[in-house]
Amino acid sequence: MKLLKVVLAVAVLGGALSMMATAKPEYAKKESKKCADCHVGSPATKKFTAMGQYYKDHNHSLEGYQAPDKKG
Repeated sequence: MKLLKVVLAVAVLGGALSMMATAKPEYAKKESKKCADCHVGSPATKKFTAMGQYYKDHNHSLEGYQAPDKKG
């Protein structure tokens, strides 16, 4: 019984941590964007594009966001 409690506690903690470490699909749905619009590579890396960094820094809102000029 004690082992079951330990396994259950580890599973709950692991689930909670994994949710914090990944992108949230509800943000993509809310903004009608793909994960790759805000994340570089895997969302779990927490590397952001300019849009993703703006979204993070502005309380999860893209209001007022201006995409950087693409020169090429």
